[in-house]
Amino acid sequence: MSLKSIFRELRGISSGRETKWRKQGEKKSVLGCGRSHIAPESPQPSVFAVVQQSRWANLPIELLFDIIRRVESSETSWPARRDVVVCAAVCRSWREVTKEVVRTPEQCGLLTFPMSLKQPGPRDYPIQCFIRRERGTSTFRLYLGLSPALSGNASKLLLAAKKIRRATKTDFVISYSADDYSRANDYYVGKLRSNFLGTKFIVYDSYPACNSPVSSSGQSHVRIPSKKVLPRLPLGNYSTASICYELNVLRTRGPRRMHCTMHSIPASTLQEGGATPAPEAFRNCLDGESSSCSFVKGSTQESTFIKLPLPPESIQSTKNPLVLRNKAPRWHEQLQCWCLNFKGRVTVASVKNFQLVAAMNPSEIIPVEEQDKVILQFGKIGKDIFTMDYRYPLSAFQAFAICLSSFDTKPACE
Repeated sequence: MSLKSIFRELRGISSGRETKWRKQGEKKSVLGCGRSHIAPESPQPSVFAVVQQSRWANLPIELLFDIIRRVESSETSWPARRDVVVCAAVCRSWREVTKEVVRTPEQCGLLTFPMSLKQPGPRDYPIQCFIRRERGTSTFRLYLGLSPALSGNASKLLLAAKKIRRATKTDFVISYSADDYSRANDYYVGKLRSNFLGTKFIVYDSYPACNSPVSSSGQSHVRIPSKKVLPRLPLGNYSTASICYELNVLRTRGPRRMHCTMHSIPASTLQEGGATPAPEAFRNCLDGESSSCSFVKGSTQESTFIKLPLPPESIQSTKNPLVLRNKAPRWHEQLQCWCLNFKGRVTVASVKNFQLVAAMNPSEIIPVEEQDKVILQFGKIGKDIFTMDYRYPLSAFQAFAICLSSFDTKPACE
């Protein structure tokens, strides 16, 4: 054995003894303090505190407000509008100012943050989108824009859905991400569920609508990190709408007939001065509490099982919900087909094409101009490309879920 190796072994033995003696001394010192003594922990600055103390947070409020206002007014389309989102992600003070500057889609007609997808669209004109279907993977992607030919690679992905067939039903899981459709993360938005025949659908939202009473009929166990459980944000599937297609077994009544009952939207929203309820829990989650409601996947943090209430499949959130029906097409003698005026947005005839208008209720006083206004229209423009135009009082998520119901097989309706 060489001299160097002997010195290395002696050094390792001495260092091991010193470590052992040091641990024993620390143990004696702790035990000598008494059983009730707890060593105080050094305060660790939170992530928000560190960000808040950055140099960007020290800008004067007036200057910061003017900067964000100029950025918001200059960027009116994607992908350039992502600069507004970047401003909101700098620090807490920037986020608060951005929330004051950026208006809702109903007011400005622009989609900025993820929360905009669950807010109603503009009143005067529709937001034009298109849906791309991928048959091999049974996925559907919603993009913001007129068409893929005009938008190209600059199309902004809004939502994505995956079709999952089961024995007695079909689920369309809706997510913010085109690659992850799991409910165990914060990408999950909601889902659409159909019955066996594909004639009835229920739209489930991951968060309940504002001021809507929710009664639980069951419980589900979800693994959530103990430090990230937020009691005021109930997670689950909350029924917000139902879609029904009328049976047409004899195939003598022409194209499909459908009507949608929006349980989370009262019929009074179409009256003068009416407004739709906003999802408060969803807004609070994305505005300032994103770290408290996000899921951790594959983390080593301590997790716990909590019981989440699941509402029944038919929840009447409002006494008089808004009911939408498809606009009846007219028979064209020269073309020998049923026709609807899509104003150039639909170019291919398909049984999936439809336009939704408000169904008249004698008890509700709705202006005449609101009665014939098309709230949602959906149509085919290519082999796997479809247009989707929606407006107030529907949101992008609700409109996308209604359009997904048209992709399911309906042998008893056509």
